Amino acid sequence: MSPASLPRRFIIAISGASGAVYGVRLLQVLQRTPGVESHLVVSETGWRTLQHELAMERTAVQALAHQVHDVSNVGAAIASGSFQCAGMVVAPCSMRTLAAVAHGLADNLLTRAADVMLKERRRLVLMVRETPLHLGHLRNMVSVTEMGGIVCPPLPAFYLRPASVAEIVDHSVARVLDLLDVPHHLAPRWEGLAAPAPDIPGLL
Repeated sequence: MSPASLPRRFIIAISGASGAVYGVRLLQVLQRTPGVESHLVVSETGWRTLQHELAMERTAVQALAHQVHDVSNVGAAIASGSFQCAGMVVAPCSMRTLAAVAHGLADNLLTRAADVMLKERRRLVLMVRETPLHLGHLRNMVSVTEMGGIVCPPLPAFYLRPASVAEIVDHSVARVLDLLDVPHHLAPRWEGLAAPAPDIPGLL
């Protein structure tokens, strides 16, 4: 198989922060995107959050990915820089995972895969979820950014006038897909406000 015919591989990681829906929605979109192959890794607390927030069992989540990797298997393919991969998203990204990535701990498959993205100069997107933020959080975000990662908190865009939680989620996922250069139709794109009508003297 020639390099041109290989699927674009993306690693989707789900850590234990609130917002497991972002990782699931990404998997759903990538599953039906032609020419894309998704690789899933979930932390132990991520599995707990998926069950608590979405009432999803492991088998249902795993069925959304092309390949699933155990977070404890640091010998998996995605732990190597030789694994051809277009990018990785941690959705959501807990402060614990952020700290591990910022300090290069690589203490499980999730953080090792993220470390590989940085050392190979590939796209790494962290959908960090926490509020308020203390100085340690902010410094870790700076460190990851300086190493080439992208900190992309899932913040709602109310100028699009979302009518549901699903639309809010889709907008954040759409921004991440743009960063990965994956085509989608999840959310409308901002086309600017209409110019105000000019004031004409003598008209009410």
